[in-house]
Parts: sequence; C-alpha cells; structure tokens
Amino acid sequence: MTLLLIACAAVMLASLVGVFFISSSTGRFFERNMGYLVSFSAGVFLIIAYGLSTETLEHAPSLPQGVLYIFLGALGIWTLFKLLPGLHDHPEHGHTHSHPIDPRRVLISDAFHNVGDGILLAASFAVSPALGLAAVVSVFIHELLQETSEFFVLRAAGYSVRRALGWSFLVSSTVLVGALGGYYFLDLFESLEPILLGISAGAFLVVVLSDLIPHSVRDARSTSHYAAHIGWFVLGALLMFLLAAFLGHE
Repeated sequence: MTLLLIACAAVMLASLVGVFFISSSTGRFFERNMGYLVSFSAGVFLIIAYGLSTETLEHAPSLPQGVLYIFLGALGIWTLFKLLPGLHDHPEHGHTHSHPIDPRRVLISDAFHNVGDGILLAASFAVSPALGLAAVVSVFIHELLQETSEFFVLRAAGYSVRRALGWSFLVSSTVLVGALGGYYFLDLFESLEPILLGISAGAFLVVVLSDLIPHSVRDARSTSHYAAHIGWFVLGALLMFLLAAFLGHE
C-alpha cells in the first residue's frame, strides 16, 4: 500500500508541470503562441483518444461492447454539456473567443483516464514491486506530456495560472480512486476498466473534435498561419505516438 500511495503522489505531481511555463521569459512566449499550443494539444489528445480506444477494444468482452463503451463516453459528455449550458465558465484575464474552449470536457475526460491509471498501478503492484515501478515510470512520463497539453488548453480557455494548476492537481487526484479501489477490490475494478477506458476515449474524442480542432481552425483562419498550426498539431501527435510506442501501458 505504501508503494502504491507513493506512486500515486508521483503521478499527481506531474499535473504541476505547468509551473515550468510561467516564468517571465517562457510565460510570455507561451502566451504569444497559445493558439499554436492548442493545436499541439489537439495532436496529443488525439493520440491519447486513439490509444484509449485501442485498449478499450482489446480489453472489452467483445468488439461491439468496446465500440459501445466508446460511443457512450462520447455521447455522454456531449449530452452533459448540452443539457448544462449554465455551467459554462467565462474566460479570465482577457482571453476571449467567439466559441471558447470548454475546459470542463478536458478535465472530466482526464478524470476517467486517471481512474484507469490508478487501477493499472494497483494491478501492477499486486503482481510485483518491479512491475509496479515500471508502470509508475510509464504513467508518469505519459502524464507529463498530457498534463502539459492540458495546462495549455486550460490557459487558452481563460483560466488563470493558479486556477489551471489547481484544477489539474485536483483532477489528477482521481488516480487515488482507481488505485485504492483496485487495491481493495481488484477483481471488481479490473472488470470496470474497459468501461472507464471507453468512456475516457469517447470523451477525449469529443474534446478534440468539438473544442480543440475547431479552435485551431478558427485561429488559423484569423492569422492565415495554416502551416504553423498543422506543424504544431503533427508535433504533438508525433511526440505522444512515440511515447505510447516506447512506454505503452502494456
């Protein structure tokens, strides 16, 4: 249990990676290029959605059930924010867009993903400390890139630095739900993992297709910097793909 809690703490610390982008010099650079960073994040989250979809189909009892889990995740988060428009957050600190990014979709998608990571950590440590350590390294490195992209998205949505970091850390704490549940009720939580993976995959697809890519397209149109946006998108997708290839959850 002690090793598992230390592993969760390490994963949660990855959510604070945004502090490296708020110094006077780097902060100004990232603020000026926030539109490109959203394109970068779109590439990262697209590969995450693809990876989660693949894992869902592999772990689901059948292919149709796996597809159903992904569909329900996409439909669920899309319906949730259609029915609850009053929860929309207003941009802070001068960030205004005619169609702003809805950061709640990213946060909720990440929460489901983190619960799945917690189950993975619990299952790995249940086998052996060595396998658990390998899982921690894999999840932590994945989280660094994902949380960096999430920080960019929250900032582009108008969140202050403090608020973006606070919400990222809070959402990252859902890894404890999966880890503790997996530790005490491993069989039950492992049976729920395909469902959580599918919901997370579908939710991330909605984030990418409904929020991030449209935001990048609008920014590219307003600045006529289409090639730059495509380049940042490809860079994000390529980096996440390489991480997934060399540090996969398997």
